[in-house]
Parts: sequence; structure tokens; C-alpha cells
Amino acid sequence: MKNAEEIMKEDQASYLPVFTRYPIVLDHGEGSYVWDVNRRKYLDALGGIAVNVLGHNYVPLVNAIADQAKRLIHVSNLYYTEAQANASAKLSRLTAGGKVFFGNSGAEANEGAIKAARKYAHTISPEKSQIITALGSFHGRTLATLTATGQEKFHKGFEPLPGGFDYVPYNDIAALEEKMSEHTAAVL
Repeated sequence: MKNAEEIMKEDQASYLPVFTRYPIVLDHGEGSYVWDVNRRKYLDALGGIAVNVLGHNYVPLVNAIADQAKRLIHVSNLYYTEAQANASAKLSRLTAGGKVFFGNSGAEANEGAIKAARKYAHTISPEKSQIITALGSFHGRTLATLTATGQEKFHKGFEPLPGGFDYVPYNDIAALEEKMSEHTAAVL
């Protein structure tokens, strides 16, 4: 087995560094804890940056994933599956009967929300298609979600950014009302 330094060096030679990483090489987990290759134990407070907060090596979950993997590991949305029908029906019931969109990431979900808000706004009135987000926010790494992100440092080098986004400080209701009056905007 390779040591932490060897793994990090190999990774750094081929992985595009799009964010700062911690010098920790994780190896396995149990419940809410993870261990690195040096057998140090950590509380996993990130859950894949809130993508997976189900814990590690939880036997019922591991068995459910293994059972599903024996049947189908991934299916395009071009086809129907019973699992997706059941999940969307349950989510719809739990959220007042709305339609469900399954995305692969937070950025894809946010991109879908931006598109849905813009599409809806255009059915009412095109001038209502401006999106307002908070300064200091982070919404993802697609071009639209990067633009929705209220941090200039993430915009650098990706100009020109798509139009239709404004920013206001967190909890500044007056600034939000001012932007809304300028555009009669949709708010995310």
C-alpha cells in the first residue's frame, strides 16, 4: 500500500487543482468517522460537502446499494425505472405535490432552479427574469451557477459571464427590495 505522500504526489501529477485540498489521505470510514492511511481518526463533518450525509459503512445502506447495483448501477433519464418512480412519488407527496427533478450535483440542481425560474419568469413577463443572490454565496461551478455565486474571486478568468444576475448583502432587506424594484426579479 502507498503512503500518504506517495498518494498525494501521484494525485498532484494528474489531478486538476480546482480547489485547495487538505494534506490528508482518507482510507475508510465507519458511521460519522473516517480514518486516514496513517490510522488517524476524524469526525466527518463535511459529508462530501453535504452531498452524502448518510455515514460510512452503514450496513443497511451498503446492502441496499449492493442490491441495486446487482440490478442496475445507473440508468439514463431517457428510460423509466421503478426506483425513480417510487422516489419521485414519495418526494412529491412530501413537498405538497410538486414535480421532482433529479440532478447529479448541487450545481446541476441550482442550474435547474435558475432555468426553471427564468422559464417561469418569461411566461409572465421577460423583465422578471433577473436572478438575485447574496454576496458571499456559492452556487456551483457551471457557468451560470458560477455567475450566480456572489464572490468576485470565482468570476475572475471566466468573463464574459452570462447576464441576468445581481447581488445583495446577506440580510439586507433594503438592498434586496431595491434590486427587486429595479428588475421585478425572481429571488433564489
